[in-house]
Amino acid sequence: TMTIHNEEDVVDVHVRSGLYSSDTIFDYTRGYIATRLFSRNACFIMKIKKEYIPELQEIGRLAFERETMRNVYSPNNVWTQFQSGNSRLGHLEDWVLYGKHIEKLCTGLPLYQ
Repeated sequence: TMTIHNEEDVVDVHVRSGLYSSDTIFDYTRGYIATRLFSRNACFIMKIKKEYIPELQEIGRLAFERETMRNVYSPNNVWTQFQSGNSRLGHLEDWVLYGKHIEKLCTGLPLYQ
C-alpha cells in the first residue's frame, strides 16, 4: 500500500509479502529515502537523486496507473540495490538530518547509509 502526504512531501510505502515485507519512506523535504527490511531487522537510508527518483507528483501518477491498469508502462520504475557496509545506531544528529518520519521508522535499528 502507498500513502502520499502532499502537505508534508512524504510518501509511505508498505509491502506485506512474508519474508520480503518492508516499509519505505520517501521524505522529499529532507531529501532522503529510508527502507526498513523486516527480515534483516535493519534500516537502509539513501539520498534522493532527482535523476533516478520520481518527483512526488509523479509517484502519485504511477500509483494511479498501476491501480487502474495493473501494469505500469513507464520508464520511471524505481529499483534500488543496497550493499551492506558498516552500520550504527542513530543518534540525535542523525534524526535532525533525516527528520521525524525516518526517525519513527528506524529508531533502535542498525542504520546503513
